[in-house]
Amino acid sequence: MDRLSRLLLGLFLYALGIVMTMKAHLGYAPWEVFHAGLGKAVGITIGNISIITGLLIVLAAFALGEKLGLGTLLNMVLIGVFMDMLLRLGWVAPMTHWWLGLPLLLAGLFVIALGSYFYIGSGFGAGPRDSLMVALTRRTGLAVGVCRSSIELAAVISGWLLGGMVGVGTVLAAFAIGPVLQLTFRRLGFEVAKVQHETLDQTLRQMTWKSLPES
Repeated sequence: MDRLSRLLLGLFLYALGIVMTMKAHLGYAPWEVFHAGLGKAVGITIGNISIITGLLIVLAAFALGEKLGLGTLLNMVLIGVFMDMLLRLGWVAPMTHWWLGLPLLLAGLFVIALGSYFYIGSGFGAGPRDSLMVALTRRTGLAVGVCRSSIELAAVISGWLLGGMVGVGTVLAAFAIGPVLQLTFRRLGFEVAKVQHETLDQTLRQMTWKSLPES
């Protein structure tokens, strides 16, 4: 599988995992609380809010000195598009009992982890929220976990105030996603730190070079 296919597959699986956690009806994951709350407030879909939020975060990360990649931009757009498509098609049925929702929530987190494996492994750059996390870590000197937790907490509080769905699933997703990612990556033999990400400029130069006719 080529790198672009890995990127697109990863983003689709990531969106599918998010939809699965939403359909568990135990409370949305932190960023989906914010997206759903803001979407409800302004009257547009959660996918479109995800795209708009991603754009604003990308601009903030860029202003803080982070380099952007093709994966950053496609992450910003396609996850929202895939989420709206999956919700419209109704491929994932909503759960009506917690004992059905809990397995779906956990399965969704593993699908997100698998999507992250393909998406990050493509080497096309970090997603918008990861880029902001790295930028804040560099600027503030705080630990990466502190910066990420602060961003997630701000998203949850803002989304809850706007009417987003907060529940036990929100807490479970926030605490379980780290161990789920670690377990999935270990089973797949994937080491995130060894991935060399391309900037958008590097990707465009390679595409231009490959398109030139051979002399």
